[in-house]
Amino acid sequence: MLKFREWLFSRVVIVGLLIIVQVAMLAVVVLRLSRYFAIFYGIFMLLSVLMTLVVINKEENPSYKLAWIIPIMAFPLFGGFFYLMFGNPRLSRRLSERLGKVHNRFAELVPPSRSACARAAELGEGLRNQSEYITRMGFPPFARTETTYLSPGEEKYKAMLKVLESAKRYIFLEYFIIEEGRMWDSILEILERKVKEGVEVRVLYDGFGCLLTLPDDYFRTLREKGIQCIEFNPLIPVLTMFMNNRDHRKILVVDGHTGFMGGINLADEYINAKVKHGHWKDAAVMLRGDAVWSLATMFLTMWDSISDEEISDPERYRPLPEELPGGFNGIVQPYADSPLDRDLVGEMVYLNIINRAQRYLYICTPYLIVDNETLTALLLAAKSGVDVRIITPHIGDKWYVHLLTRACYPQLVRGGVKIYEYTPGFIHSKTFVSDDEVATVGTINLDYRSLYLHFECGLWMAHSSCISAVRDDFLETLRVCEQVTLDSPFLKLNGFERLLRAVLRIFAPLM
Repeated sequence: MLKFREWLFSRVVIVGLLIIVQVAMLAVVVLRLSRYFAIFYGIFMLLSVLMTLVVINKEENPSYKLAWIIPIMAFPLFGGFFYLMFGNPRLSRRLSERLGKVHNRFAELVPPSRSACARAAELGEGLRNQSEYITRMGFPPFARTETTYLSPGEEKYKAMLKVLESAKRYIFLEYFIIEEGRMWDSILEILERKVKEGVEVRVLYDGFGCLLTLPDDYFRTLREKGIQCIEFNPLIPVLTMFMNNRDHRKILVVDGHTGFMGGINLADEYINAKVKHGHWKDAAVMLRGDAVWSLATMFLTMWDSISDEEISDPERYRPLPEELPGGFNGIVQPYADSPLDRDLVGEMVYLNIINRAQRYLYICTPYLIVDNETLTALLLAAKSGVDVRIITPHIGDKWYVHLLTRACYPQLVRGGVKIYEYTPGFIHSKTFVSDDEVATVGTINLDYRSLYLHFECGLWMAHSSCISAVRDDFLETLRVCEQVTLDSPFLKLNGFERLLRAVLRIFAPLM
């Protein structure tokens, strides 16, 4: 009874009810005007046609546009309204300008290094062009950064505890999900101790990602402990476009010289301390060197964009020269993606790797809900003789997303792409590796939300020692995977399941 009472008065229920009330009020207004139904229906139909023309002429993915055109035309009374609320993947002009100014301010702190650019120019045409694209997007190359691949999540957990203990100046944490439990509690204990030692600690978590994992106003709890904390885009009982845009990044920076990024959140299932969907397989990279400054500026950009106080002296967060390793360790480029602009950096990095693969391309992804561009690129690579292999989960975390992922299998398998499911449970890694030369590890899923709506990040690597580790981990993971064939039982659907899958595929860009 106590649990039910807590649930009934929880933020989720209260906010959900208030949003339902807003929708109901809109419906009442429409019904009250029902006596003028013909007139208003005609007006709304005209508006829906106009809205459809607007959607068609937007510079968006065709699949995303089609997924919205159908409900707009099928439900003219509400379709256009919901598109305005949830369909526009771009932020408001005011917010975009604010975030853009902050981004430009911090981008000036990470100018391209001549020596690193010279090293990148020596990579060969294919890799050089990939590096040049990421550089033009505002994320320059670095040549003096050691990288360590960490998988599964237990490996990152052990490494990050050790690095956190070593912090002397500051700690930045930016995560989509933080959940109280073994993992976060042990991290928090270190953070509290470091604050008492005079270390500056900043924590940024996503309001929706932590909706069910942290108490209301948890940021106040952390502030009382001396930890500076901000909740990104908290859930509020108001219909708004910005609620669609989430901070899906996972970044840890310590003293500017060591950083972590990848798919691993700060919750117990990520280190298999709690079983949620079978064994949880994930991946991250630890960086030590000059590229960590790029991670620090990503964090500071986000913090400064949503904080009431401007960070007046970001230079104080630069790493000390004596803390950085020397020597060439391959080219690494941390990059970020956001709904601020029309540059789909995450997807372009993926497409560059797919299109330039010559011998093999190995991909891990929890969701395989690809748009036409990515689907075409994968099929072209496979039909051109590239050994294309993709690992996805055998146990899904969301039934409808898992159904959509499997809906993509037949066309890919027929085209020569080899697909495997991770039979022990759920694979949450987002990794690409190709030809022993290039790899990327990050937070970006192969679905529309990651590619179009969320703030994301990744690490592109060329000729780095970490690349062989990504490759070897993929091949080792294959040992416990089941290859998907056209005769796989879960691809044999009954009539209702085929209809459901067909409907879900139409609306896949909205999920």
